[in-house]
Amino acid sequence: MNPLDDMAELRLLQTLEGHKDRVWSLAWNPTTGTAGVPAVFSSCSGDKTVVIWEQSPSGSFERKAVLDETHTRTIRSCAWSPSGKMLATASFDATTAIWENVGGDFECISTLEGHENEVKSVSWNAAGSLLATCGRDKSVWIWEVEPGNEFECVSVLQGHTQDIKMVQWHPSMDVLFSCSYDNTIKIWAEDGDDDWHCVQTLNETSNGHTSTVWAVSFNANGDRMATCSDDLTIKIWGTDNLHSGNGFVPWRHLCTISGYHDRTVFSVHWSRDGVIATGAADDAIRLFVKNTDGYVEGLMYKLLARKEKAHEMDVNCVQWSPTEKQLLASASDDGTIKIWELASRS
Repeated sequence: MNPLDDMAELRLLQTLEGHKDRVWSLAWNPTTGTAGVPAVFSSCSGDKTVVIWEQSPSGSFERKAVLDETHTRTIRSCAWSPSGKMLATASFDATTAIWENVGGDFECISTLEGHENEVKSVSWNAAGSLLATCGRDKSVWIWEVEPGNEFECVSVLQGHTQDIKMVQWHPSMDVLFSCSYDNTIKIWAEDGDDDWHCVQTLNETSNGHTSTVWAVSFNANGDRMATCSDDLTIKIWGTDNLHSGNGFVPWRHLCTISGYHDRTVFSVHWSRDGVIATGAADDAIRLFVKNTDGYVEGLMYKLLARKEKAHEMDVNCVQWSPTEKQLLASASDDGTIKIWELASRS
C-alpha cells in the first residue's frame, strides 16, 4: 500500500517503559535501521537518565543501555552525530555531555560548560563538525569538534529576548535555526570572516507565530521547514534556489495548518516521504501530507491520520525513524515511549 493514501491510521506496535519520570525527547541513530543494522534510538528524561533502545530480530525494541550518573538534573534533549558514533545530551544542570559508543559501551568523553542555566536543546550539523546548544539564558553556543574529541566554543549568539526552546541545523548547509519563547525563529549563518550572525528573523510581521515556538523540522530536500507553537498552529516555510551559491536565500511563509490541536504543539517532524507528524499537550498525534488534489492556490496540507489519546499526558516529542519501513516514536509526560506504524485503514 502507499502509506500516503487518503485512508491511513497510526497503529501502535509497542509501548516502552524504561524511565521513572516524563520523557522529554528522543533521537534515532541515523546510521541504524538499514543494511541489516538493527534500529537504535535514545530517549532522555526528567529522571536524569538516557536510555538506548535497540530493535531485536523479532521487531520489538529492548533496552540496551542506561546512561546515568553524569547529569544532575533533567536531560531535556539528545542528538546523535551523523556518524552515529557520538551522542550529545543537554541538561537542566547547564551542561551538555558527549558520549561515545566504544564497542557497545557508552562513555562520557566530554562535558561542555558555559550556559548560565538550563540547556534546552542540542544539534549536530550535517558534517558532524559543529554542535549547537541553546538554553534559558537566551544564548546559542556553537562548538567546533576538534581532533581527539575536544570541543571548542567558536561563537556565542545573542539575539533572542527569551528562553530558547530548540536549535536545529539545516540538513545540508551550515545554517542554524533557533526558536524561542520570544515567538520568533532566528536563522544564523557565518560570514566570510568566520563570524556568526543572525541573517533573518521570522516573526509575526513575516506571518510567523504569535506565541512560543517549540520546534522546527525540515523536509528531505531542505527547501521546506515546519514549525510549531503555543499558538496551536503548524507553519510551513519555504526557500528558493537553495544551492544557488549566491549566499543566504531568505525563507518565507507558505501556509499555516490550524484547527487540529487544541493545546500547545510541542513537536513537529517531517518524514523523508513527506509526512509531517505533530505531538501536542492535548495528548494527541496528528499526521499531515501535501494536498495534491483539488487545490488551486498556494501550498496546502491535509490531515492524513489522527490518534486522539496517543498518550495519557502531553506528547513532548515525535520522531520518524531512518528505517526502510518508517516507524514513528513518541515520548510523553506519562513516562512512556510508543512505537507506531503508518498503515492503511483496513
